[in-house]
Amino acid sequence: MQNIALSWLVYRLTGSVFLLGLVGFTSQIPTFILSPFSGVLTDRYSKLRIMILAQSGFMILALIMTILVLFNWIAVWHIVFLSVLSGIFFALDAPARQSLVIELIDDPRDLGNAIALNSAIFNGARLVGPAVAGLIIAATGEGICFLINTLSFVAVIAALLAIKIPPKRPVARGESFRDTFMVGYRYTFKTYTIRTLILLLTVLSLFGISYTVLLPAYADKILHGGSDILGYLMSSMGAGALLAALFMASRKSPAGLENLLSFSVLLLGITLTIASFSRVFVLSSLLFFIAGMAMILSLASVNTILQTITEEDKRGRVMSFYSMALMGISPIGSLLAGSIASKAGIGEALLISGILTVAAGIWFLSGKSTFRKSLNIPYSVTPVNAQLPEEL
Repeated sequence: MQNIALSWLVYRLTGSVFLLGLVGFTSQIPTFILSPFSGVLTDRYSKLRIMILAQSGFMILALIMTILVLFNWIAVWHIVFLSVLSGIFFALDAPARQSLVIELIDDPRDLGNAIALNSAIFNGARLVGPAVAGLIIAATGEGICFLINTLSFVAVIAALLAIKIPPKRPVARGESFRDTFMVGYRYTFKTYTIRTLILLLTVLSLFGISYTVLLPAYADKILHGGSDILGYLMSSMGAGALLAALFMASRKSPAGLENLLSFSVLLLGITLTIASFSRVFVLSSLLFFIAGMAMILSLASVNTILQTITEEDKRGRVMSFYSMALMGISPIGSLLAGSIASKAGIGEALLISGILTVAAGIWFLSGKSTFRKSLNIPYSVTPVNAQLPEEL
């Protein structure tokens, strides 16, 4: 709800697609800069405590945003400044949250299902939240959305405090910060499979996911609608994502995920390409439904493979590079998409995103056999802490 309210607020105040991209950039660029270092903290300290700290920070920022909007004190620079702070907290939260999942399950073979169920819950919220936000904005304005988000953190923090997991000895506390970071960096980028997945995710974040920043302008200029149309488009995308997440949760093995990954990346690119030409609400809703489905299939596949093959003592650092590629690169994509849309047009920016995403899918597909062979283990029974050859 806050994401929809924030993007609509920026667009209402400025009418600028470039500023939509700028706010997306400022909210996520701290993740690009800080995530690799927060991954070291994740491997050194309690993941749960880091999450509680980050979520408390999110709640304070949401409260400030609520007050500014409800009292009509809000200005664009407030949004940019608070977005930067939010990005800093996200850089702390994301690696801890991603690597905590495996500590909450008893059998490592359930990891893929756990990741998918987590995605299903998230996208279930994405299905309901945007539609509700669109209706609330139309009825009362953006401030109530920010207020609801602020209150929701009480439940989030209470849930985190209720989690009880056996304490683990920090795995990297004895090394210097620099040495710990370099070990994680070399492991990530000298392991062929991990490096390939991080590179693919980087391209997806730069082009295949950044289109979401254009949706307020797409709803307004292309479909000639308001916040309600934006909410319905986001809900369509969330519905597709939820369906994909439930499908992933039903899988019994990570075997064959590389095939699903190549298919879903190509599907995402083709769908965005077609959506760039659509001027009909029903068709656009269907296309964004498919795009949401393809996006989650891609992201969940990358996440599951990475967590399955990564050594336990390096998981926080590897997932920090995952977070950097997923959320840290996307602000550059947001800024790029906003710039192209302001100069060439919204449809043209979406078309470029689709074509380049298709190119990324073709690249991964062409090297899929090498990728599969490089695992060097029976993929269907990969243990969660399997060691891979650190080959170039």
